[in-house]
Amino acid sequence: MSYCRQQGKDKIIFVTKEDHETPSNAELVADDPNDPYEDQGLILPNGDINWNCPCLGGMASGPCGEQFKSAFSCFHYSKEEVKGSDCVDQFRAMQECMQKYPDLYPQEDDDEEEEKQSKDLEPTPTETVVAKDVTGSS
Repeated sequence: MSYCRQQGKDKIIFVTKEDHETPSNAELVADDPNDPYEDQGLILPNGDINWNCPCLGGMASGPCGEQFKSAFSCFHYSKEEVKGSDCVDQFRAMQECMQKYPDLYPQEDDDEEEEKQSKDLEPTPTETVVAKDVTGSS
C-alpha cells in the first residue's frame, strides 16, 4: 500500500514491494500551458536566456549547471570583436567541472574524432573521382 506526503513543493511517495509487483497506473502530466517559458525558444522576448529551453539539453542543470550558465551567458552577452574571446576562464571552469563527471558529460577522444573525420573524407567504394583537363592542353 503506498502513501504520499507533501513536503514543500515536493511530493514524497512511499511504496511497498507489492506496489512494484503490479502494473503502474501512473499518468504522464502534460506540460503546463501557463508556463511562461513554454515555446519561447532560447532567447526570451526581453533578451534574457531561457534556461528552461529544451534546446539546451539540460545543460543548465546538473552538477555543472552553474558553470554552464556562466560560460553561456558570457558568450551570449559578449561584445568582443571575436565573440566570446573574453569568456575563456568561464569555459575553462565549465570544462574542468565536466571532466569530473565523465559519465554525465562524455567527451570524444581527439584521436577518435580525427580518425572519424579522415574516414568521412575518403571516397566510398561507390564514389568515383574523375579528373578532367579543362584547359584544353594535352
